[in-house]
Amino acid sequence: MEIRNASRAITIEGDRLLLVKCIDELGIFYVFPGGGQNHGETLEETVKRECLEETGAIIKVGNLRYIREYIGRNHEFSSQHKNVHQVEFFFTCHLVDQNDAILADDHQVGIEWIPIKSLETIRIYPQELTKYILDNHSPVYLGDVN
Repeated sequence: MEIRNASRAITIEGDRLLLVKCIDELGIFYVFPGGGQNHGETLEETVKRECLEETGAIIKVGNLRYIREYIGRNHEFSSQHKNVHQVEFFFTCHLVDQNDAILADDHQVGIEWIPIKSLETIRIYPQELTKYILDNHSPVYLGDVN
């Protein structure tokens, strides 16, 4: 089993957060735009590429905000993700321009600007991150969370 790096964007405009809207057998859920790092690509290049692919957003990448590990066997989707171990780097990003999204991922059905105040009412991954999203004094390393 390999450990994979991924970069994700925390893009806030006003009081809304840009998320990727997905669907599975349990219904609608949301994830932060981003994905796996390619060989020879920096984490910043990864998040820019993935955001453009998934959301159509051209972004300016800011500071690293959080690092999350996802060890699939420890979480609710352990039967499907038992061999997944991913280290995710979440960056504060700023929207430069918006184009049409490509809907790059299997479960993706769109993108949505979600009001930050409603984050606790939606199914979002990682859920743990929502309590830190506006806290500038939160930890950077979140550990193995879903």
